[in-house]
Amino acid sequence: MILGFDPGRDKCGVAIVGLDRQLFYHQVVSAAVAIDTIKSLCQQFAIERLVIGNQTTAKQWRQQLKENLPSSVLIKMVDERNSSLEARDRYWQMYPPQGLQRLIPQGMRVPPRPVDDIVAILLIERYLQNV
Repeated sequence: MILGFDPGRDKCGVAIVGLDRQLFYHQVVSAAVAIDTIKSLCQQFAIERLVIGNQTTAKQWRQQLKENLPSSVLIKMVDERNSSLEARDRYWQMYPPQGLQRLIPQGMRVPPRPVDDIVAILLIERYLQNV
């Protein structure tokens, strides 16, 4: 299984996808509990790789992850450029708009919640495309 991690200063996205590309878990967590959440998920799921975005504070997060996770978990950096915009579009695919929201053009719609978890899913997909 692959754990995707979209690091941030205040909030982080976490997702778990199997090698068959089945989504098992996704959530937005506060940065303060991100490491503990990831450690817990590594115990719950057989995580082989952790894929992390390479932009905002990624180097500091990578170091923290190396210090807190088993050495058996490989950490890979993935280009996360434009992933937030792509995640907004993916949000509407996963959760189609209802009611009057359907009348608003997709490019003008704003998801009603953070999409960092969806960014984590996209990071895993980008990693799998390049493996």
